[in-house]
Amino acid sequence: MLLKVKDVENIMEEYAPSILKESYDNVGLMVGDSEGLVTKILIALDCTMDVIAEAKNKGCNFILTHHPLLFVKPKTITTGTILGKKVIELIKNDINIYSSHTNLDSVKGGLNDIVTEILGFSKYKIIDTSDTKDAGIGRLVILDKPMRFAALCENVKSTLKAEFIRVVGNDDALVNTIAIINGSGEDFFSRSVKLGADCIITGDTKYHGACDLLEQNIALIDAGHFETEWIPFKVFVKKFKKRLIEDGYDNEVILSKCTSDPYKFK
Repeated sequence: MLLKVKDVENIMEEYAPSILKESYDNVGLMVGDSEGLVTKILIALDCTMDVIAEAKNKGCNFILTHHPLLFVKPKTITTGTILGKKVIELIKNDINIYSSHTNLDSVKGGLNDIVTEILGFSKYKIIDTSDTKDAGIGRLVILDKPMRFAALCENVKSTLKAEFIRVVGNDDALVNTIAIINGSGEDFFSRSVKLGADCIITGDTKYHGACDLLEQNIALIDAGHFETEWIPFKVFVKKFKKRLIEDGYDNEVILSKCTSDPYKFK
């Protein structure tokens, strides 16, 4: 059965409805033709020039990303900007791109749930509930038995395959309640603390936010934006591939070899 762009749109909208996105976000088909036929699908965290080249080389005319290509409305689309170069390159090569971001984070069974579960926690509740009540940003885990902060750090580092993690807290301190927000979760620090979190796991934290947590005796594990999203996104992709097969489509779904953390550590 032939797969159209709109079929992928429908599947993704069913899995992670766009209504669940945060107000500042932009999700859905970024560039493309809903009536166009899909050849192969390339999966990436971000749409970079390298990812676009990879799509061309591998015969993929559809890119599915987590981070939106068009996050802020551009004033112009020209080769004078990196965004303009990407959009023009996609159009010239008839490559469609679809992004599912904060809606995929917050939905039941989405990235927030996935990262929480792969870290070994099966019981949790939503930190910032949306209007649907069963979706929202962040997950709160209340442990049945307290664990040493050092042990939690090692679990996060190994599970998310992080080259290194940044932490705030005493290795011997006991953790009882954990807030987990994949990607950049600093906006949810206050809410997490109010809910009783004595440890927060996220990425992209800033100096002053870390200082505030330290003064409140709240532990922090910053495992990186990339690390807290790429592994759970790949888990989601397995569900996506299964759905395509169940719907009768045999299009190849390829994980990008060019998706990587932009930071290098020395």
